[in-house]
Amino acid sequence: MMKAEGPQPARLRHAPSWLLGQASMHSHRLIGERFAAEGVRGYHYRLLAALEEFGPSSQAALGRSTGIDRSDVVAALNEMAAKHLIERSPDPDDRRRNVITLTQVGSRHLKELDGVVTEIQDTLLAPLTPAERATLTDLLSRLVDHHTRP
Repeated sequence: MMKAEGPQPARLRHAPSWLLGQASMHSHRLIGERFAAEGVRGYHYRLLAALEEFGPSSQAALGRSTGIDRSDVVAALNEMAAKHLIERSPDPDDRRRNVITLTQVGSRHLKELDGVVTEIQDTLLAPLTPAERATLTDLLSRLVDHHTRP
């Protein structure tokens, strides 16, 4: 997708959907660049965060809680296992399924990535005051919650 440059039509400058799309593209670029510099992908952060918050989980449950497609979950977990960020073990209730657990190395790595995410947020939201950042986050949360409820 091409980045809008120069003056934009007023219809676009005042359309929340357009503005959200532009902010989203900028955010994805920042995340991609910073995570690539750390040798990780956004999927890794999402999966590590879910494991820390929810505890050991099946691959399928991780996919559901993070919104990551099953095949992408498997690929990301393979990469993370190679770096000793997670461990796989057979589920005692169903040997066909693996339980994924966050390792101490993974927990430390997640904390490092939390710092990277904070830097990304600061860059993305630099023009806003702390109060404006909180308001924006609250409003975006309401929109997301409204559109993702079953």
